[in-house]
This record gives sequence, C-alpha cells and structure tokens, in this order.
Amino acid sequence: MASDPYQVLGVPRTASADEIRKAFRKLAKANHPDTNPNNKAAEERFKQVSGAFDIVGDATKKKKFDAGEIDNDGRETFRGFSGGQGGPWGPPPGGGFGGGQGPGRESFEGVDLGDILGEMFGGARGARGGAQGGGFSQRGSDVRARLEIELEDAIRGAKRRIAFSDGRTIDVTIPKGAQEGQTLRLKGQGSPGRAGSGDALIELAFAPHPTYRREGEILIMDVPVTVYDAVLGGKVEAPTPDGPVTLTIPKGANTGARLRLKGRGLSDAKGQRGDLFVRLVVTLPEKPDAELEAMAEKWRGERPYSPKRRV
Repeated sequence: MASDPYQVLGVPRTASADEIRKAFRKLAKANHPDTNPNNKAAEERFKQVSGAFDIVGDATKKKKFDAGEIDNDGRETFRGFSGGQGGPWGPPPGGGFGGGQGPGRESFEGVDLGDILGEMFGGARGARGGAQGGGFSQRGSDVRARLEIELEDAIRGAKRRIAFSDGRTIDVTIPKGAQEGQTLRLKGQGSPGRAGSGDALIELAFAPHPTYRREGEILIMDVPVTVYDAVLGGKVEAPTPDGPVTLTIPKGANTGARLRLKGRGLSDAKGQRGDLFVRLVVTLPEKPDAELEAMAEKWRGERPYSPKRRV
C-alpha cells in the first residue's frame, strides 16, 4: 500500500491547495525521469509523488481521503459502524479538518497533473510524466524523421518539404550553418492528443555531393586544368557553395597541388566555416594531338625526369 500522500509530498493535512501544488512541483521537478535518466529510484519517487498529488491535489479525492472514504491508493474503504466516529474503520487521524471543507477548498478545482507537468517540462516531457502519474489528459507523442539535405542547404539555409507515413507533408526551414546530425524541433507538428499535438523532430543528414568531398568542416574538390595552364600558369573558373570563383593557376602546377579558399567550407558547432581546398588535376586533350605527341617525344629524349618525385 502506498504511503500517506501528505507525507509523500511533505505537507501537513492543513496545507492549502497552493502549498500542495508548490510541494508537488518541487518534488516532481527534482525526480522527473528527464532530469534523472536511467535512475530507477528517482523514477519510483516520481511515481509516488504523482500518485500522491493525484489524490490530495484533486478536490473530490482529497475530500474522500480526508473523510476516510478512500485509502492511500485511492481505493474505497469500508466505513465504521459507529457513524465514522471511532473503531478500526473510522476516519484517519486528522480527518476532522473538514475533509476539504476548510479555507482554500475551491482553489483545488480544475487542478490537472498533466497540465502542471506540461508547464514544468514542456510538451512531450510533461505528457510522459503525466502518463506515469496516470489518469489525465495527455499531449500527443512526438514523431521523428530523417531529412537528407544538400551541402549548399546547410551553408546558405533553405526550405525543404518532408513527408510523413501518415500522408502529411511539412515544410522545414533549414537554418544557415546547419550541422549534420542536428535535430530540428517543429512545435505542434507531431501526433495529436487530448492536451495538444506533440512535436516533429527532424534529424538532418547530408546527401552525397557530386563535386565536394567532406573532411569535417573542410570541403575538397577536383578541378581539371590544361597542360599549358599547368606549365605556363593561367586562370580557371571553379564552383563553390557560395558561387563560382576564378582561380589563378601557378606556373609548374601539377596534379595534386591544392589551392585554399578560406571560409568556403561547412560551418562548425560555433558557426565558424571551414575551408575549401581545390585539388588540381592536369588533363590531356580528349583527342590525340600530333604536335603535342611530337613535343613529348622530343622532351622524353632530351629532358627525362622521374614522376615519382612529384607524387
């Protein structure tokens, strides 16, 4: 059998409705599962506190409990045969305080454990805590989904639409500087409930990109350059998440050489953007060129070199 609800809440039988609510709020907050993950003792204590408030926080149940008509668990009890004035089934000690008839009785009206938990912990957490207390309105559950976005969406921000299994679609605003694995909470877009809808929790994932490779916040891309630009130096246009840029190719550039574009990568958790590295790839003409072949043949005979030193 449960303990006396007044003792569980740590209040006297003469406590007002406001005092009882304050005691419950304090204990519920301290023992709520969300603030004590994987703590079975706190979870059990939270259930006891919720059960106690379910009795003495409700005007009708409090009146019955004070009169000895229900026990600590809220179950009806047998009355004594002496008009409730004595005997083993008479009113519990302290029952003479009016059974809820005294000052402040009206202030118990309309008290809802689920509402109080909702105010304290917000939304789904309040509803979950309410469910453990039992017997009152609950908020709808949260729904979860995974949304794949482009790297450009994370850098610049965007709006994307996501479809749920129940047929609903929601427009999701991707914030500028979004992180992979970041979860966006959309208030009231979850499952409906008697006390309101839950939230939609959208986890962001980056889709593979045809141009960029990722190393944390750093982006890397390959840019082809001609043989003559590699030998003589030149200019080449390259795409970036912020728009195209013109790069200067230094003389004697080789495949694998990297050019750094500062602050053109992804954002880190602090909002600082990484860099974009352009990897040069020296590319021969698509069609055979007799003049180039003749020059290469002459070069090979007169100026041999080992490519291994450049790898």
